[in-house]
Amino acid sequence: MLNKNPLWRYLLVSAMLLLTLLYALPNLYPEDPALQISASRGSAITEQRQQQFEQELEHAGLSAKSVQLADGKIIARFHSAEQQLQARDLAKTLLGKNYTTALSLVPATPDWLSAIGATPMKLGLDLRGGVHFLLAVDMQAALDKNLNDLASQVRSDLRQAQIRYLGVQTELSNNQLLLSFRQAEEMQAAAMLLAKQDRQLVITADNDALHLRLALSEQRQREIREYALEQNITIIRNRVNQIGVAEPVVQRQGADRIVVQLPGVQDTAQAKDILSATATLEFRLVDTDSDIAAAVAGRLPVHADLYASTDGRPLLLDKRVLLTGDHIIDASAGYDQYGQAKVNIKLDSAGGSLMADASKNAVGRRLASVFIEYKPGTELGSDGTPLLVKQQEVINDATIQMRLGREFDITGLSSPAEARHLASLLRAGALLAPVQIIEERTIGPSLGQENIKLGMLAIQWGLVAVLLFMVLYYKAFGLIANIALGANLILMIGFLSMIPGATLTLPGMAGIVLTVGMAVDANVLIFERIREELAEGRSVQQAIHVGYDRAFATIADSNITTLLVALILFGVGTGPVKGFAITLAIGILTSIFTAVVGTRLLVNVIWGGRRLQSLPL
Repeated sequence: MLNKNPLWRYLLVSAMLLLTLLYALPNLYPEDPALQISASRGSAITEQRQQQFEQELEHAGLSAKSVQLADGKIIARFHSAEQQLQARDLAKTLLGKNYTTALSLVPATPDWLSAIGATPMKLGLDLRGGVHFLLAVDMQAALDKNLNDLASQVRSDLRQAQIRYLGVQTELSNNQLLLSFRQAEEMQAAAMLLAKQDRQLVITADNDALHLRLALSEQRQREIREYALEQNITIIRNRVNQIGVAEPVVQRQGADRIVVQLPGVQDTAQAKDILSATATLEFRLVDTDSDIAAAVAGRLPVHADLYASTDGRPLLLDKRVLLTGDHIIDASAGYDQYGQAKVNIKLDSAGGSLMADASKNAVGRRLASVFIEYKPGTELGSDGTPLLVKQQEVINDATIQMRLGREFDITGLSSPAEARHLASLLRAGALLAPVQIIEERTIGPSLGQENIKLGMLAIQWGLVAVLLFMVLYYKAFGLIANIALGANLILMIGFLSMIPGATLTLPGMAGIVLTVGMAVDANVLIFERIREELAEGRSVQQAIHVGYDRAFATIADSNITTLLVALILFGVGTGPVKGFAITLAIGILTSIFTAVVGTRLLVNVIWGGRRLQSLPL
């Protein structure tokens, strides 16, 4: 019989609507203003600290919704933003500089929805608020690092070629290496060897002083700067993705600038901690032959530098760096056979070869792991921002028991929390060049709420106008189209909430408004086609059947072209453009489904298979 559908089709469409409705429900619950407190350097907050913080909140008359301790961090929820700000000031006074307090918005989704993975839509910077940074990359530091690496490589090449030399000194002020020799023949042999191995070196000989000066070519320097910028962008993006910031924007601006936007992060302290963490490792051998007391007094040996361990012990380490953190491809926290915290390091193939060669003749010697990070100092730069200061600390030194390879452990860490923190930083990668924050802006949630309010007003008025037109013009069929339009909105919001990478931005809300208007286009095509079939003398049932079948080709053609445009925008666009493309593409697919499948099911339920002389169309 015409216009009758099997039961499974009704059940399938109903199940899809119920599922998306379930995942759209968390958007009805507003987010709670919250305070996140974490300890610096990856240490954990104890239960005693949590109880002390709760008591201070009670004494200050601040009633928190909840205060929880999870993963070594305190997460406190409050009833209002005013309480949140008061609690932040209280926490800073109570805990001091060794702790980081960050403002955030935490979803208030009921537990029964969270249990099935239902979460609210992620909102972009323009709707949720957050922080905007402009970072300057220290290109000179990238050149200095490359020059130091080159010095180590030159020493190794000369030793392998059995060419004797007096010394290899780095002159960072003019980006050069100074090689000293005893004899002119050795100097000439070294010049020929280095010119053959690296064509991008500018080699200048001083025959009278028996010196060679090595400088990086302009092309090589441009490549170093470009690589440092691109790698920093990738590493910063990896870091913000690891901490779960929704739809971060990390993109290049100019020759040495990076723009970073972090939606939902309201406290710049937390964001700065993420971005300026330039932590990396260097592995050096411990010098046990030299006099440590003389070194502490200021008489350093030529081949070694003085460092301090985490417990304050002075250590002399060889200047030669066996391996840097650039070769680390994975790092994971765990426990050794004695139950102590450790970090398991995995190297790439080149790093594994370097470590194997370096440790082959060093069995029985102590290997130190030097933790390096850059932090703002007291001196100010020309733009008024604090200059970054390089801080180095030996976090571990252990005796090499056997030849090392691509995988080994760092032990002797103070706590499991520090091991997790170190593994996280190393896994995300070390910045190839330090970055300096030269501009920062905080976009408050109040501005985002205003954007949401205006966007919702646009959606509501657009929806009301479409609903009234359809009912007045198409009568009962218009009412069915309106039901399909409501189902379309539920499907859109549900899918946006279910897709992990989808984020709603202000242009995305514009995409929803556009979809609301476009959603009824398919219904208009179908209804007008049914009118034409009735005018040609077909029966009611034939007109419904043929009208839906013949209108589908036109609907598919018009919507597929728009869908292709949305896919192109998603592929080549960034930030807000990509958010608009996502909502537009999802809206097109759901509107086709509700118009072609949903309204046909309703029409068949009400008028299908009946002997009718006319339709309320």
